[in-house]
Amino acid sequence: MAIDPRSGFCQQTKTFHSLRPPTPFPPPHQPLSITQFVLSLLRSSTIPTTTTTYLTIPSTAESLTYSQAIDQIYSLSSSLRNHYSLNNNDVAFILCPPSLHVPILYFSLLYLGVTISPANPLSSDSELAHQIQLCKPKIAFATSQTGHKLPNSLPLGTILIDSPEFTSLTRPKPQTTHPQVEVSQSDVAAILYSSGTTGRVKGVALTHRNLITLISGFHHNKAVPDPNQPGPPPVSLLILPLFHVFGFFKSINAFSIGETLVLMERFDFVDMLKYVEKYRITHMPVSPPLMVAFVKADLTKKYDLSSLKTLGCGGAPLGKEVAGALKEKLPQVEIVQGYGLTETGGGATRTIGPEERRQLASVGRLSENMEAKIVDPETGEALGLDQRGELWLRGPTVMKGSDHGLKM
Repeated sequence: MAIDPRSGFCQQTKTFHSLRPPTPFPPPHQPLSITQFVLSLLRSSTIPTTTTTYLTIPSTAESLTYSQAIDQIYSLSSSLRNHYSLNNNDVAFILCPPSLHVPILYFSLLYLGVTISPANPLSSDSELAHQIQLCKPKIAFATSQTGHKLPNSLPLGTILIDSPEFTSLTRPKPQTTHPQVEVSQSDVAAILYSSGTTGRVKGVALTHRNLITLISGFHHNKAVPDPNQPGPPPVSLLILPLFHVFGFFKSINAFSIGETLVLMERFDFVDMLKYVEKYRITHMPVSPPLMVAFVKADLTKKYDLSSLKTLGCGGAPLGKEVAGALKEKLPQVEIVQGYGLTETGGGATRTIGPEERRQLASVGRLSENMEAKIVDPETGEALGLDQRGELWLRGPTVMKGSDHGLKM
């Protein structure tokens, strides 16, 4: 089978193959949750977990180090197992605005093999009813502001994560043993919601294996710092909601590499600039409209943005002119573009390295272990190079299923 080394295209099969080096994954039959996997990556690093901050909330000045986060994950998972008898493949519906508790809750439930299903706290009653019908949760987690939106009929009720009860569940207890749970990589880890292009919101089931392979790809393709020229510690400003696939992925990936996440509870352009200066932000995920604001706003001159190293842009096409104007304004910043969707766990393509990132009109190459076809939507025929059609994707990060096709 001949594959073009420049495009990755195979003329015989009309398939595009990734040109990235294949990424090694854990054996698929090895019991392993995404929580266990990222903890193993963190432990294998040189990150000082007792002094490195995992999460911080600027508006309240609250923060958690990695050591504190790990303690809370184990404590909460143990408490939920003992007090609520949560087990593999139970579903937890989560309706919470950003807070320090949310990523800890995600990791704790995933450690137990519980399927998490986070939703937008601003969803309407009918949207929430539809999502709850799709995922059939056994328990829900909300806040005192969102709890009233949830039904009283869930088997284990609703826990408010801003209550003293929840705080006590996360508090490390002496002589507490970590729950011994065997999670299959093929089990559904998360049901995320995608509006798609038509119809109602759809539930997208991503397995632990999907997430493990996604994180593996980023882990094995990350830049290796020069030991003779150590750079600043990575600090990301997360302006994305944690229920969205990008924010969800970012909270997990940051943990695997010991990155500090600064969480914005609600977006404000001026506050964003203040936080970049105050926390010496090095990385930030952005959308094309925010890139336009960066280019046009004179406010940016009032703040020290010199710490910024990369802006990760996705969600919509980014104009080459906008990208070029931003490079002129912030010449030290590399623009990292990518394309993905909830159904692929996020990234299906992305730019890696300075050479690819100089292609300002490109969303990059196919991600590692990914294959693609361009298909005529009318005939179903696979097309060749430089032809327009539907994009079909196949790879280890592609969802297990959606909506009623799910087999939990």
